[in-house]
Amino acid sequence: MTISAILQKPKQPKRGRASQGQNKRKKQAKQNVAPALVQWRFYVVLVCVILVFVCLAVRAAFIQVIQPDLLIERGDDRTIRVRDNASYRGLITDRHGQQLAVSVPAQAIYADPKIINERGALDDYRRWQALADVLEIDTDKLIERVDNPKQRFVYLQRQITPAMARFVEKLAIPGVYLREESKRYYPSGEVSAHVIGFTDVDDKGLEGIERLYNEWLTGTPDKRKIRRDAKGRQIEIIEQEEGKKAQDLKLTIDQRIQALAYREIKEATLLYQATSASVVIVDVHTGEILALANTPSYNPNNRETVKSFRVRNRAITDAFEPGSSLKPLAVLAALEFGTADKDSIIDTSPGWMRMGGSRIQDPRNFGEISLTEIIKRSSNMGTSKLALSVRKEFLMDLYYNMGLMSDTGTNMIGESSGIFHERNRWSKFELSTLSFGYGISVTAAQLARMYATIGNGGMKMPLKIIKDMQETEMPERVLSQENAYAVLEMMETVTQTGGSGVKAAVPGYRIAGKTGTSRKAVAGGYGEEYVNIFAGIAPVSNPQIAVVVLINEPGGDKYYAGDTAAPTFSAIVSGALHMLNIPPDAKSALEKAQSTENTDEGELHAAR
Repeated sequence: MTISAILQKPKQPKRGRASQGQNKRKKQAKQNVAPALVQWRFYVVLVCVILVFVCLAVRAAFIQVIQPDLLIERGDDRTIRVRDNASYRGLITDRHGQQLAVSVPAQAIYADPKIINERGALDDYRRWQALADVLEIDTDKLIERVDNPKQRFVYLQRQITPAMARFVEKLAIPGVYLREESKRYYPSGEVSAHVIGFTDVDDKGLEGIERLYNEWLTGTPDKRKIRRDAKGRQIEIIEQEEGKKAQDLKLTIDQRIQALAYREIKEATLLYQATSASVVIVDVHTGEILALANTPSYNPNNRETVKSFRVRNRAITDAFEPGSSLKPLAVLAALEFGTADKDSIIDTSPGWMRMGGSRIQDPRNFGEISLTEIIKRSSNMGTSKLALSVRKEFLMDLYYNMGLMSDTGTNMIGESSGIFHERNRWSKFELSTLSFGYGISVTAAQLARMYATIGNGGMKMPLKIIKDMQETEMPERVLSQENAYAVLEMMETVTQTGGSGVKAAVPGYRIAGKTGTSRKAVAGGYGEEYVNIFAGIAPVSNPQIAVVVLINEPGGDKYYAGDTAAPTFSAIVSGALHMLNIPPDAKSALEKAQSTENTDEGELHAAR
């Protein structure tokens, strides 16, 4: 091709290079947007997923293999419940079956603070104010008690009345509920309070028989372990456990006599303006306590205002110097030792004597008197000479054998064994004062046991408060029957004309006893306060009961036992003998006259 031809040929566009550049650019663009097969994000996600499943597998293995009980326990906590059937405390009755302590159904108000807060129950202030008014507490304090959502159980009030329970139900406060429980009730109230005692809000005995026999009276409820569903319905009984039934107690107390005795000493306490008074009545043949009462007493059904001094069972806890009520022991010591007999005459002239710088005297010079007159006239000189006529060891043994320095056998809470300072050397003055009831302190129960021993012909019996309970101490003869009955007849003159306890006499019955008036010891000697005691046995022809009446610190013009304790003794014994259907044994005036005529006629025939 020539040059001109080439020059004349039109130029063609260079499509090849342009298209190649475009294709190259297209290829490069496609490479920029195309995803890679594996990226770093994919690895991160994959690793995270694998770690999650590994953790779950490890946790599952830990729970199932290493610590499987934890999950089971938590599941059981949500589904398993233990239900208790109601269990009531045992009954306490008197010897005739009259109820002295019973358990009655009651309810308690409790709250679940967590539910209260979750349901916003605290927003309704009026309902809480109404509840606080019923419970007689401040509204803000009530709300403060249930304002902790971490708590699940709070008692608001225990042992409420049925009317209060119905009111709480009508209030319908979320998280406030009622719970069944029991309440102890004492039908005899203050009459038998010191014997029965009382329990706390959880039915645990705190005083008296309730405390002494707490385990015997307390039962354990039947228990059922159940499984429930999410709605709280029982779906399975897993196991059942039978509880121990509460046992009942029958006391030796005769509630009729108990009420009579309490009424009389309460009247005496008010009449003679005394600080306190006690009475103990014992069956001389069995040692059973028929009545035991004290003033001041308290109402065990309402103890909110009760003070501690009212709760004390003074008949077994408080020891006093018995004074002249102990004089029969001096006579018994001389009879038992053999230095005197029933017909012995003791010279008490000139009515006083001095021993070691101290003086012992009678109100007046009785001269030569018999053992009967020593007791009747309450001669300090007579009992002193009788006590000094026997060996000291023999006299001490008699006091111990009569139970004056030991427990009575009741085992009641707080019982005192008396106060007696044993020593190696005794002066004559100390032995003399011991013979008329000074230098030794005993309780009313111990004194009642001593007189019951005399009435039982010298057989000492342990005192009992529980009926038909196995005896732990056997009867023991501590006196000869002859001497015991001889002194019993001597003590009968105390209630007859000229005796110191005439006001203790009971019409129709022969009554034996002894007064005792002693001053109360204070620091450095004796004060101006008195203790009045009358202890006696009835009836003399067939002794059945021994009774001790103690009037502590009479505040009126009358401060001798013959004027305070003796008439109270008469009223109590008169009612008790009638309640026990004991027939009269005293001769009437007509019978005495006929007996005198027959005696005179017999003597006349004998003279002929």
